[in-house]
Amino acid sequence: MSAPLAEWPVSPFVAVADYDVGRTPARANPEYWDQSADVVPWVTISDLRAYGTVSATKESTSQLAFDSVFRGKAVPAGTLLMSFKLTIGRVATLGMPAVHNEAIISIYPKPGMDQRFLGYYLSQVDYGELQDRQIKGNTLNKAKIDRIPVPVPPEPEQQAIADILDAVRRAIGCERDLLAATKALKQAVARKTFTKERRSDTEDDTEREAASTGWIYERIGDSHIVSSGGTPSRSVPEYWTGGTIPWVKTTEVDYSVITETSEHITQRGLEGSAAKMLPVGTVLLAMYGQGVTRGKVARLGIEAASNQACAALQASNDAVDSRYLYHYLAYQYDELRQMAHGGQQQNLNLDIVRDFPIAYPASRENQVEIIELLDALDEKSRLHGARIPILEILFESLLSALMKGELSATDVDTSQFDLEMTDKGSAA
Repeated sequence: MSAPLAEWPVSPFVAVADYDVGRTPARANPEYWDQSADVVPWVTISDLRAYGTVSATKESTSQLAFDSVFRGKAVPAGTLLMSFKLTIGRVATLGMPAVHNEAIISIYPKPGMDQRFLGYYLSQVDYGELQDRQIKGNTLNKAKIDRIPVPVPPEPEQQAIADILDAVRRAIGCERDLLAATKALKQAVARKTFTKERRSDTEDDTEREAASTGWIYERIGDSHIVSSGGTPSRSVPEYWTGGTIPWVKTTEVDYSVITETSEHITQRGLEGSAAKMLPVGTVLLAMYGQGVTRGKVARLGIEAASNQACAALQASNDAVDSRYLYHYLAYQYDELRQMAHGGQQQNLNLDIVRDFPIAYPASRENQVEIIELLDALDEKSRLHGARIPILEILFESLLSALMKGELSATDVDTSQFDLEMTDKGSAA
């Protein structure tokens, strides 16, 4: 077991690293921000992804600013950066030569101090006792940066600790990459599956096309009952108090099977409003809502009621599997949103939903094949998404324990992370 933190030598930051504070060229001088000629990437806090690599910046300065303000000196690629104003202690590594603003320091460790260890340590320091409270927020001044206490275990121990934390960060990155790849794969599969051009306008031609291709082209209202719910009066306690009937709001319509709701209504509330019980399998579509809510869909995994902002889609015949309809409308999210109309707050309505076109295989077996493939991709996305916060918690726990010397680097086996990444990479 390694020595606890109290037995590691502790040095002030200025003794273990040199650092430079950045600058912001005068905004009043347009020549400093001229993008028409050669430019130099200029890093701000928003460009720093914690523990990441800065490979692009939102802004760049002109060559004139680089020569005049930064004296022609760029911060080299591979340099450790840390924010010390507003958001204090966010660390990242520069992935390219660049300059940065005055809220960031570029750090150059001295011999005997591992850069990765130093970065991880600085990210978890409690700066509360050090920081000054300025009008624009929290900040550290130079004197307090100099005095940041830094433990200095033997350099091999520093490197071993950094290796462990790097392994967990790689595992987190791998999960994020696989999640993004799985979502992209699902989108590609859905696009290939659902993009069916209607080449006919008359009913006879459409019927002939369906017979020859095995696909049906119609409006949602041709095969579904489309209705909305209601909201019991909030001023009547009997409608809500002690309620056991699940009641869905548009914020809960978010590409999932709904098995619970945040609010419930009573039987009196159901009877005293436009709300109605909806069976398991009903597809819900958010007709209006803030931000990206409008156009999202979900399926009911329980019997429930919904508010008036949800369109409830129930099959009127056996032509379309509700799971197929859910996946189809999820793919058509952007198209649905474009159909909205109104004033400042554009919404969908029941007529728009009824008239929305749908294409589906006439064979239920073919629908099920599509459902099973898309469900499998959804489940793969869910698993990758679920692993990320677990790994983040593990990382924070290891970061704290290792930096305090409560856990030795030799006590941690990182091979499981490498094995998992190999298996997931091959599976992807």
